[in-house]
Amino acid sequence: MGLVEWVGNLGLSAIGFIVPFLFVLTLVVFFHELGHFLVARWTGVAVKTFSIGFGPELFGFNDRKGTRWKLAAIPLGGYVRFFGDENEASVPDREALEAMNPDDRERSFAGKGVAARAAIVAAGPIANFVLAIIIFTMIFSIYGREVMSPRIDSVLPNSPAAAAGFKPGDVVQSIDGTKVTSFSELQRIVTLGGDQLLTVVVKRDGKDVTLSVRPKMTETTIFGRTQKMAMLGVSRSANGAGVVIVHYTVPQAAWQATQETASITGNTLSYLASVVVGRQSADQIGGPIQVATVSADVAKLGFAALVNLAAILSISIGLINLFPIPMLDGGHLMFFAVEAIRGRPLSERVQEIGFRVGFAAVLMLMIFATWNDIIHLSSL
Repeated sequence: MGLVEWVGNLGLSAIGFIVPFLFVLTLVVFFHELGHFLVARWTGVAVKTFSIGFGPELFGFNDRKGTRWKLAAIPLGGYVRFFGDENEASVPDREALEAMNPDDRERSFAGKGVAARAAIVAAGPIANFVLAIIIFTMIFSIYGREVMSPRIDSVLPNSPAAAAGFKPGDVVQSIDGTKVTSFSELQRIVTLGGDQLLTVVVKRDGKDVTLSVRPKMTETTIFGRTQKMAMLGVSRSANGAGVVIVHYTVPQAAWQATQETASITGNTLSYLASVVVGRQSADQIGGPIQVATVSADVAKLGFAALVNLAAILSISIGLINLFPIPMLDGGHLMFFAVEAIRGRPLSERVQEIGFRVGFAAVLMLMIFATWNDIIHLSSL
């Protein structure tokens, strides 16, 4: 292979890696910040900057109300900066606020009541959930939804399922009292449960049979990333038997999309809770490298798969931002809740300490996620 051809292939590989990542991340970040922006405008707060990315501005423009819309050089997030803010984290500029006349103070974020400020902050994560519902609605209404019955076609020898007495032809009815209507639900419940003992009810020869099984944590590879996941050792037929494509009207798709968003949110919380109590490994927590890698792999499956990934990522970002950690939206909401209860905000000193602790927590999480990415890359 000649040098020119090698460089050309390298460039195409970089494009195939970077473009899907930027598409997914920019879409999710834009909607998050748009939520803050729209509610701020609605409540009368002036917005100085709407930025996708951090660092030096690549290009931008001013709208008729004076907001600077810009694309910055480091595309790993974004921010909306309000009138009266000292920085991108919405820390108020106390000196500037004290020097403002009443009209200008009314246009500032800090000059609004606690309810308005809370609504502006909460609008970002809410917009992420709305984006996910919109994407899922479009996918379900245009492409339909693949539903695979929870019928077991094969049981691996020496697997937990074999030891528990599962047989080919069993149709799973429920797991620990939770109704199961598809094979994907069966996989999701088992995966999130870790290696905890499960009570499974199956339909066999027209009768309900109750089985107890403890899944085994098994290494598996998903989009090139090796993870330990709880597995029973059962599978469906590879010929697609029992798979139905269900098509929905737009209202039906919107309802299914809402349920899907709620399900993913609940599953994410369950996984994080399992990590905290030690039932699950934290190796599934990844950083920007993992997002980029998965985006590139999913993009090969088509546009619908890529926007589906964007919906899942949007839910994750919306959920994480609601955690009560200063620096995140949830931390601001926590401070506002305390202010509403006390009738006055916390002191500047307490808030400053809180933001420093929050910054340290977010930084450690980013380092941990990136370290997971590096460990994964080194094992390839």
